[in-house]
Amino acid sequence: QVQLVESGGGLVQPGGSLRLSCAASRNIFRSYIMDWYRQAPGKQRELVAQITSGGTTNYENSVKGRFTISRDNAKNTVYLQMNNLKPEDTAVYYCNAHYGTDNYWGQGTQVTVSS
Repeated sequence: QVQLVESGGGLVQPGGSLRLSCAASRNIFRSYIMDWYRQAPGKQRELVAQITSGGTTNYENSVKGRFTISRDNAKNTVYLQMNNLKPEDTAVYYCNAHYGTDNYWGQGTQVTVSS
């Protein structure tokens, strides 16, 4: 089992920045793919950013150039740095870890972008 705990959400003005953190209960980064998803009210959950075990990153088109996913292996933590935030980025953000048939989710953290 793996527990994932997100933090760092909050209320920010348009153009502002937030850094989300996802702490894993054990070292899984050598094997697991780590994703950040988000779900806005009335919408489906969507993949925002991904980092593979080899360190390759991928981003959803609307966040490219604004969001950066990274990880700290020593801290078992994945980050999502979000810059130039827009109202349409408002959502609950979830951390996900998957490898083979293993699939784990965090509880989510709310991000609200509003003036």
